[in-house]
Amino acid sequence: MTSDTLSLLDDLIAKAKKAGADAADALVFESAALSHAQRLGELERLEREESRDLGLRVFRGQRQAFVSSTDFADDTLDQLVTRAIDMLASVPEDPYCGLASRDQLATRFPEIDLLDPEEPAPEVLIERAKVCEEAARAVPGVTNSEGAEASWGRTGIALATSEGFAGSYARTGHSISVSVLAGEGLGMERDYDFTSAVYGCDLEAPETVGRQAGERAVKRLKPKKPQTGSVPVIFDPRVAGSLLGHLAGAINGTSIARGTSFLKDHLGKQLFAPGITVTDDPHRVRGLRSKPFDGEGLANRATNLIDDGCLTTWVLDLSSAKQLGLQSTGHAARGTGGPPSPSVTNLYMAPGKVSPAELMADIAQGFYVTELMGMGVNGVTGDYSRGAAGFWIEQGEIAYPVGEATIAGNLKDIYARLTPADNLVFKYGTNAPTLRVEGMTLAGA
Repeated sequence: MTSDTLSLLDDLIAKAKKAGADAADALVFESAALSHAQRLGELERLEREESRDLGLRVFRGQRQAFVSSTDFADDTLDQLVTRAIDMLASVPEDPYCGLASRDQLATRFPEIDLLDPEEPAPEVLIERAKVCEEAARAVPGVTNSEGAEASWGRTGIALATSEGFAGSYARTGHSISVSVLAGEGLGMERDYDFTSAVYGCDLEAPETVGRQAGERAVKRLKPKKPQTGSVPVIFDPRVAGSLLGHLAGAINGTSIARGTSFLKDHLGKQLFAPGITVTDDPHRVRGLRSKPFDGEGLANRATNLIDDGCLTTWVLDLSSAKQLGLQSTGHAARGTGGPPSPSVTNLYMAPGKVSPAELMADIAQGFYVTELMGMGVNGVTGDYSRGAAGFWIEQGEIAYPVGEATIAGNLKDIYARLTPADNLVFKYGTNAPTLRVEGMTLAGA
């Protein structure tokens, strides 16, 4: 992003106000991406994409309208302003819409190192995918491949408002992934692995990713159905973060304002066991979801959403905050075609004090979950039911693979009975260590 982009946004806002808007904001997304895919050593795709997208939001009284365009020509932008102003006459009033005032706007932007200056050549991506797939296929027992991919992308974001905010940042992302199958015929099992990072040098080695995918697929061969009952369930880090995702949805300001969350009456109350902390950190250096300001130009900061087990705050943008009579928490996110909405960034649970082995050492019979399927979560009641696969635990040790199972409970009970291990790794946008939950219902044979 350059100063020319911010000047373009300022000019667009000025035109909107001259045409009759009380206030306006505008933003631009510019992106470039390069990706390569192969399967069984053969090239399947090598493509590059570039795009620019601009959005304009205008206000008059308690009405707001949105327009967007990928054409940045002067006459097109003039027409964009005219359409936006015309739309204001027909849209319904929204008493909670509006821009951040000058005293709410971010004035300092932290350095969070989001831009890898080196764009990889196509040959680099081809080699990453090649090495990754070869390592996966070399694992004894792997019989087929669904392919490997390597990609790179860069996104620039600029935002300006009629209240005086102007800011921009750019971020990059690299990734490698592979999926393979083990076994033969109807007894085949699939698994995968991937790595992603802001900087290419922070990626896991392609051969490591491939080997782990192959080993995981082989370990899943000849699964059994578990017996139905109530057992301790261990969530592998690959799936443990999903429990935090359900938490984020339940404390989203939009859900709270509508009264559709099972946690709507839990602010300030004990939700997890004492000592458990869940943090959202938009300023994590090289974080996959880091950003220096939120989607409305407000300052953002690291926040303990759960502190010593207690729910401390909702996740709010300006609109949801107004509905609840509160202040925005700086969690607004947005695109070019609609209003902002609350969203978390780098969400994670702090590690506990015991190793994963210690966490399951006393489990006589239990379920170690490595994969979840379906979306059987009721955000209004907190009822939780999802298909699951993984491994059976006997006398504190992994015994054999398990498939065709369902785990169920209520998220309030799950959170209250949850214990984290000490192995937190920042691999995803939402991260958690290995987690143990007591007394979940398991449906199987």
